[in-house]
Amino acid sequence: MPSPARFAGRPVDAVVFDLDGTLIDSADDLGRAANRLLAEEGRRALSMLEVRRFIGDGARVLVQRAMAETGTAATSERLDALTGRFIAHYEADATAATTIYPSVIDTLDRLRAAGLRIGVCTNKPQAATGAVLQTLGLAHRIDAAAGGDRFPVRKPDAGHLLGTLDLLGVPADRAVMVGDNEHDAAVARAAGTGAVLVTYGYARTPLDQIDTDARIDRLDMLLELLGLGAGSIVDNAGPRP
Repeated sequence: MPSPARFAGRPVDAVVFDLDGTLIDSADDLGRAANRLLAEEGRRALSMLEVRRFIGDGARVLVQRAMAETGTAATSERLDALTGRFIAHYEADATAATTIYPSVIDTLDRLRAAGLRIGVCTNKPQAATGAVLQTLGLAHRIDAAAGGDRFPVRKPDAGHLLGTLDLLGVPADRAVMVGDNEHDAAVARAAGTGAVLVTYGYARTPLDQIDTDARIDRLDMLLELLGLGAGSIVDNAGPRP
């Protein structure tokens, strides 16, 4: 049975979500792992403001930014080893302080009840993505999850989102990407899906400067945007003048 959902006048069969900053608030655990690594390197700890600015481009870039921010930047060769240690620290207790954002579970359940396929497209490593989704009780609500090392490319490259949609069996013109930052909007535009940003995540670029179809303050506002339920939205196409 086809889904009744529609977005921008088009039918929608799938919604793909970013993970960190969209479905979950993982900054405390990522910061803990980064600061443990920095302590081992004799560096100062990052503030939570810095941690939040560094999230969104995968583990390697987070480590690269952390090293550059606290002293001498790491060489490419050394960065590989540092990233491996960071991931080990993170995966040792990846959900100690991580929380699911309000209305996420209800929204996912209602989307699935409406017949939509649900995906996750994140730059977090695949193994950590699967473990976090499982531990937080989200895995059975997700039809396909593609981490940053699942394909040869990652967000904002269109191939990452298109690969996720292939796993879901849904074409791009019948899908919506929901995220929290400029890479999520860019990958949606590149792949040809709808683009929705939440206003509560880890965006580095001001949201009103990002080209997107809509902005929402809570995830359940997506339901009204898709014609599936009540909610209020901040709906403005493209950057504001």
